[in-house]
Amino acid sequence: MKSNAIRTSIDLPRDLHRRVREAAASKGCSARKLILAGIKRAVEEAKASRPKRRLRLDPPLIRPAGRRIHLTNEEIYERIELP
Repeated sequence: MKSNAIRTSIDLPRDLHRRVREAAASKGCSARKLILAGIKRAVEEAKASRPKRRLRLDPPLIRPAGRRIHLTNEEIYERIELP
């Protein structure tokens, strides 16, 4: 076993265990490799199902209260003191 691997165990129903071993034999690989491939595929599918878009803030979720003040960066820097 690889040094960066973690050993775990699961309980499989007998019928499923038999089918896993048969499927692995028909593919010419070990049951371990077949199970790992299935787990990797399930994790990738779960990752792909997440939304990739971010929440848009145009228009803002909460409307600003009061009147809007339109200032340029230069006007803001004139009004505040920076160290």
